[in-house]
Amino acid sequence: MRRFLRQSSLSLVFGVLFVLALVGQAFAGWKQFNAEQSAGGFGRLGLVDYLTSADWAVDVAENWQSEYLQFTLFILLTVWLVQRGSPESKELDKAGTESDERQKVGRHASSSSPAWARAGGLRTTLYSHSLVIVMATIWLLSWFGQSVTGRSSYNAELLDHHQAPLSYVQYLGSAHFWENTLQNWQSEFLAVGSMAILAVYLRQRGSPESKPVGATHEATGQTG
Repeated sequence: MRRFLRQSSLSLVFGVLFVLALVGQAFAGWKQFNAEQSAGGFGRLGLVDYLTSADWAVDVAENWQSEYLQFTLFILLTVWLVQRGSPESKELDKAGTESDERQKVGRHASSSSPAWARAGGLRTTLYSHSLVIVMATIWLLSWFGQSVTGRSSYNAELLDHHQAPLSYVQYLGSAHFWENTLQNWQSEFLAVGSMAILAVYLRQRGSPESKPVGATHEATGQTG
């Protein structure tokens, strides 16, 4: 058990942080929602009712879809695009999907390679892109969830103000949907872009997200 905990410590710690943050968001969101309900003269919700409401679901879905979009784009763009001096980039002369030999697929795979990397054909093709396929699928499902729950929550606000609710298509074209979407997207793009640039000049000793402390600023694709 100790060996498992040590070897899986990164994913386990982030899993615990995720649960703690989600629970904290649930209680804080519930308190804030009921405060707004009371201020508007509406009824309060119990915690379980709040957690099954569109207001809670849309807040979670908005965050998830933007995070998975960030990783989907980063995985894809770093196949072809490079940044001189960044550990987040491949070496400058290795842009592209690379050769089968370098990627160790098909006849170049070893006996310890994943089975689908050795299989060839459609299975190897799918496995070669499996990470971005799964990330993109989670992003699209989360974004769809945001649109459905966001419409429900927004229509509830409209009805409270005696305004006509929006159809799903109308909501997809509304400023409300895109404001909520783009405010998350812009923060993700800023964070990834700044990380790629700052890691050219700044270091964190021992981190694989940083170059070795003594590496030159021009060194590309190196990690510490």
